[in-house]
Amino acid sequence: MNLLSFNWSHLISCLLVAVTAVLLCFGALVTTYEAAMAVPDWPATYGRNMFLFPWAEWLWGPWDLFLEHGHRLLGALVGMISLVLAAVVWRTSRSPAVRALTAAAVVLVIVQGLLGGARVLLDDKTVAKIHACTGPLFFAVAVAVATLTRSSARKAEAVELPSSPPGPRSIAARVGAAGLVIASYVQLVAGAQLRHLDASIDPITFRWLVAFHVAGALVVAVLAFLLAWAHAEKPSALRRWSWLLAAAVTCQILLGISAWVVSWGLPNGLLPASWELSQPILARSTAGAVVVTGHVVLGMLILGAAVVAWILGGGLDTEVPARRTAAERAFA
Repeated sequence: MNLLSFNWSHLISCLLVAVTAVLLCFGALVTTYEAAMAVPDWPATYGRNMFLFPWAEWLWGPWDLFLEHGHRLLGALVGMISLVLAAVVWRTSRSPAVRALTAAAVVLVIVQGLLGGARVLLDDKTVAKIHACTGPLFFAVAVAVATLTRSSARKAEAVELPSSPPGPRSIAARVGAAGLVIASYVQLVAGAQLRHLDASIDPITFRWLVAFHVAGALVVAVLAFLLAWAHAEKPSALRRWSWLLAAAVTCQILLGISAWVVSWGLPNGLLPASWELSQPILARSTAGAVVVTGHVVLGMLILGAAVVAWILGGGLDTEVPARRTAAERAFA
């Protein structure tokens, strides 16, 4: 095999997606266990170089330290992989979409790192909320690059453009895919606000946040099943992918209900008195932490899967501009 002809862009972008997924798991656990301030300084770790901090103290130290320092190391690794990916893409790819998304990934990972540092230095939950919103956005961009760099990625793989006006399923496929990407991300933003509640929040604001999140879950579910219906008659990979998305959204709703129960208890009467803000559970059990963190991580995976479905359905122009001849360049 010729190493120079190997699809390095796709391999590195897939690695970036995998490491970012682990990073997001660590970040979700940091929030679940309130471990963001386990290390009070940044970019150093207790006054030492972050990369030279003793492994024994990290791996066998307090759980909070393990989570926060691991989150930092993974963030640095994601930044390095993003830079390598950018260098490879700009050298080997002529796709404007891939180049633009790779550049966006580099910018986002830098911003995300600075936000993480500001969160520690300022000890500010507002910064934490922003940090929790930009993380999924970076993950979506990384997934998009990995999807676009597949050599077999083609618009025709998902959608056969008819010569006649598009029918209901074709329209539903396009609307459902784009809408699902947007709705999934908005849901993660809304969830981040609930995950980083201020102690002084009033019950009315809390109730509206919950109502918005519940309404968003219904929108995501409708769009997911709309997308599955739109591709039901096509025996393609996108058909299986769409039904997998619908199943994941169903699991996510069940996890959301479970996350409510482990966080605020079983409501006595559903609406609206049960939405009064109760005492949050700070010290979570292992089972509770798995449920709450799993709810966050699955939401991010749904966003990534929605991005894949949108791209395979022809939602992003992936055409590579043709090379111009010497005569064309001379008269350009």
